[in-house]
Amino acid sequence: MKMNPLEHKDFPIVGIGASAGGLEALQQFFKAMPPDQELAFIVVVHLDPSHVSLLPELLQKQTEIKVVQITDGMRVEPNTIYVIPPNNSLSIVDKKLQLTELELPRASHLPIDFFLRSLAQDQGEKAVGIILSGTGSDGSLGLKEIKAANGLVIVQEEASAKYNGMPKNAINTGVADYILSPGEMPAKLIRYIQYPRSIKVPAINHQENTEGLLQKIFILIRNQTGHDFSFYKRNTIYRRIQRRMQLHRIEAMADYLIFLQKNDQEVASLAKELLIGVTCFFRDAEAYDILQHKILPPLLNEKPNDYTLRVWVPGCSTGEEAYSMAIIVQECLDNIKHHINVQIFGTDINESAIEAARRGLYLSGITFDVSAERLKRFFIKEDESYRIKKSIRETLVFATQNVIKDPSFTKLDIISCRNLLIYFGPELQKKILPVFHYSLNEGGIMFLGPSETTGQTDRFFTVLDKKWKIFRKKLSTDAAARMLHLHETTHPFINDDVKKISVIQKAEELSMMQLVEAILRHSSAPPCVIIDANSNIIYVHGRLGRYLEPAEGKISVNIVEMARHGLKVELISAIRQAALSKKKVHKKVYSIQQDGSQISLKMTVSPILEQVSTPGLLMVTFEDTPPETVLKQKKSRHIPSTTEEIEILQQQLDFTKENLQTTIEELETSNEELKSTNEELQSTNEELQSTNEELETSKEELQSLNEEAMTVNTELQSRIDELQSANDDMKNLFDSTLVATLFLDTYFCIRRYTPKVKDIINLEATDIGRPLAHFTSALQSMDLTAMSSQVLKTLEKHESEFIDTKGRCFFIRILPFRTTNNVIDGVVISFEDITLRKKAEQMVISSEKRYKRLFDFSPVPMWEQDFSKVELALQKLRQLGVTDLTDYLLKHPQELEKLSSSVRVLYINNAAMALFKADDKEKLAFSLPELLVKRSLDSFITQLQAIWDRRNKISVECPCEDLEGGAMAVRIEWVTTDEKEPLNYSNVIVVVTKLI
Repeated sequence: MKMNPLEHKDFPIVGIGASAGGLEALQQFFKAMPPDQELAFIVVVHLDPSHVSLLPELLQKQTEIKVVQITDGMRVEPNTIYVIPPNNSLSIVDKKLQLTELELPRASHLPIDFFLRSLAQDQGEKAVGIILSGTGSDGSLGLKEIKAANGLVIVQEEASAKYNGMPKNAINTGVADYILSPGEMPAKLIRYIQYPRSIKVPAINHQENTEGLLQKIFILIRNQTGHDFSFYKRNTIYRRIQRRMQLHRIEAMADYLIFLQKNDQEVASLAKELLIGVTCFFRDAEAYDILQHKILPPLLNEKPNDYTLRVWVPGCSTGEEAYSMAIIVQECLDNIKHHINVQIFGTDINESAIEAARRGLYLSGITFDVSAERLKRFFIKEDESYRIKKSIRETLVFATQNVIKDPSFTKLDIISCRNLLIYFGPELQKKILPVFHYSLNEGGIMFLGPSETTGQTDRFFTVLDKKWKIFRKKLSTDAAARMLHLHETTHPFINDDVKKISVIQKAEELSMMQLVEAILRHSSAPPCVIIDANSNIIYVHGRLGRYLEPAEGKISVNIVEMARHGLKVELISAIRQAALSKKKVHKKVYSIQQDGSQISLKMTVSPILEQVSTPGLLMVTFEDTPPETVLKQKKSRHIPSTTEEIEILQQQLDFTKENLQTTIEELETSNEELKSTNEELQSTNEELQSTNEELETSKEELQSLNEEAMTVNTELQSRIDELQSANDDMKNLFDSTLVATLFLDTYFCIRRYTPKVKDIINLEATDIGRPLAHFTSALQSMDLTAMSSQVLKTLEKHESEFIDTKGRCFFIRILPFRTTNNVIDGVVISFEDITLRKKAEQMVISSEKRYKRLFDFSPVPMWEQDFSKVELALQKLRQLGVTDLTDYLLKHPQELEKLSSSVRVLYINNAAMALFKADDKEKLAFSLPELLVKRSLDSFITQLQAIWDRRNKISVECPCEDLEGGAMAVRIEWVTTDEKEPLNYSNVIVVVTKLI
């Protein structure tokens, strides 16, 4: 079977995504795109599923490139624009477009991301992604996939976009190669694809001094960024360098090196492209499923209670892999019976990627990779993005780290290093894998990418899943640590940001304490303590032994635990009041136990120095009550002595106990009510949260509907402009036409008419919609309504002529009115004024009658003769190469006879009838050619030669016979009706004179 050559043809495929305001951008783009550039364009826009798209028709008006709407299974060919149909998602496999009918809600449908990701997987470096005007973030993740596949990425500049949401999010990904207006994009795109294809990996590899040039490029990058790429795989390096050369149209690596030396920004861009990796949530979902259900459960079940599970994700990029690991670990922990802490370290050499991972904010395109259940449980929706929840975020620590030279983490249970080793050369892999072995605990798990392997170091790991590259650390049988090439710095890894913040906080606290100490030393303040928000003593002033004492057991600096008997209740109350009110609280305390005696004091709790670093500081001062006050109180006391007083006191005590019991019961009831209220509030909160989620979903759907409505409105506005232009053309046509035309609907009411109709029927602009039967016309005895009704019944046209009251003659034609969908929706009546034509016809008829009378009663014999068939036969002879007609005819008498029989006599006058003794004109007309050649062919040959020579008249003598067989000689003179070319031999006037 012979293959279609286009199936193997190599051409770039351009995926274009647009939304609201995108029609204008698309029209500008394709208007500037020259045809025949060997490019295929696939346009994906947000469309209303229930609305027929006008986009193909609108785009076709802006370009000579063929525009088609996609059908399922259509093969992509160059020089064609393919437009997605409504209510479908689009993907591409082996250059074939696959349509899938939408089932997801509109809000969760991201058609541009979905297609661009499939385009990157199918076409690799031949893929081009373009994002134009629109709202939201659709397309941004797809561009990252295209960039990772070494394709070209172009984004519309925000200033030129009608809606800059999609361009802004696409630009923020940092993967755009060009940021241009739509009209400027085609030139850059053509320039990029026309770059010489000879500069590919083998060609670069074989250029002169390639390795030396490459080492110099590595030095430039290392000096500027600190990153060393000399151990990366050469093919990867070549592809990235080739792409940068292609963008700048540089053919030789030596020239590119010079360009790098002069341009620091290009060095940074090259380093950034070398760091680009492919990442997303739950990449290779089957691998994560096996890890979650087969690998992690036994690992977690064997860990003790309160164990801290340590996980390291090197090369985590923007954090998707690290968060994926945190999510599946959390889901596994939900199924075990004991508590385990989780600590996950995500590291990467790219600082900007780590910053993105720390934010934990991802575009809405992650809905392709994260299930709706996980989105609801582990993410919070924020506008067009999803933020990881705090419960997951707190389990992760992100930091920049060079896995090649920086110290690694140790005592790890899991290492997830997916799609990082594929960028490293064999030598570097041999160094990294032993490091991973050393970092893992015994029985620890190593999770690699599907294209990675342990290679020659497989003696350190046992394979748990061969397909998805999950390994377990083997028991160390040799000194694996000796294989490690550790960096000289042996200090543990510390996040620089955390270190800086810690230093700042310590400096602030130190400054604050110095200030407090200075104030207290230079004042006469009574003994006091400064406590933090947890009631822990952080500073002591004066002697406090009378009020505080160390508590039994473990050493504690909590002031409540150190308070002497009788002081604790009032101290707790005062601290709580001061913390809540942020105001000073004064308390008088009596009967404090101190070395077997009782003392009383005045206590003051006041907030001090509210700091950002250490909020909630309080100062507690203690001031003894003067002794005389205590003595007076003692003297004022009356000690009961009689039985009656004791009974009264006992009754008071019982009453107090009852009141206390009642108060306790009321308190318990209040607590139960509060608990019930709290549960109701929680339930209400859950309902509100559910309502909020529904409102959020409704908001997303409304936003999606709004985008679709914008697209439809733009298309409809374009159609309205076209209709307005068509209406203008129609109005000018109606105003300028001399044909009166009347349009009626199916009820024979007036829909529209041309101005000339007013000359026949008295109409005004306000008569539109009125029945035709209401009006009188200048036409005599005509029932237009009845005639129109008959046309609607038979669907056949009606034609007739009528004369109006002014003597004008009209040709009336009535036709069914058909819509573009071939639906009969009325009739069209046209009135053609044929008055002048009728007069001309009458004049022609009268002239013809006069001519015939003159012809018939002329005394000279004559007739009209038709030589048209003879003329055609002579033309064929000329085409056959005949040059001498007379000689040819003499040699071919049968041809001469045939020519004679093709002559026709049209009309004969009375004088000719008398000359040839005929009584029947038709009989004479039939016999006349034979009578003229019966006695001699020479005269006929002479006539044929005249036609051959294109003469308009001739005179020849001819012997002939009449119908009775009588011989006679005549002179024949004939002339054509036209004297100028082209001569007309179909109506030749023949005049005959009888010779004596």
